[in-house]
Amino acid sequence: MNTETIGINAGCVWAALNEAQTLDSKQLKKVAKLKNDKELFAALGWLAREGKVEFQPSEDGKELLISLVQG
Repeated sequence: MNTETIGINAGCVWAALNEAQTLDSKQLKKVAKLKNDKELFAALGWLAREGKVEFQPSEDGKELLISLVQG
């Protein structure tokens, strides 16, 4: 995986979150059509570094909820 691929995947993740508002990691991987967790987490790292996503635990604490930073 190279930086170009990670950037493309980050765009897919951003688009999925822009559509759905908040998703857990499993849902996000499916909606963004990523192949595996590595692709998802690399894309999330890219977006987190740019300050574009925020993370919160679910109510039961078993999932990570991801959404775009508003503003």
